Amino acid sequence: MFGKPKPSPQQVVNGRFEIERDGHIAYLEYNLAGKVLQLIHSEVPQALRGHGLAAELAKAALEWAREHNIKVDVICPSVADYLEKHPEYSDLVVR
Repeated sequence: MFGKPKPSPQQVVNGRFEIERDGHIAYLEYNLAGKVLQLIHSEVPQALRGHGLAAELAKAALEWAREHNIKVDVICPSVADYLEKHPEYSDLVVR
């Protein structure tokens, strides 16, 4: 289940995309300010590592941004790694 941001140009929304598996939660923290989704930090519990969840979180955030015509500011190294392997999302990145 992913926590979806709700855009509002007047405020900054903080939250995270989440995946729950076997009682553990992997997440990607974000801030949304107007039309920029700042992807801050991914955390995958040790028990869930090695199953591609960080990539799944990155893809979910980038797909959400594309669907809502939002640009992304990538701070999280795992999202940056995902973008290197998936240049089809490079148009979303704030330059």
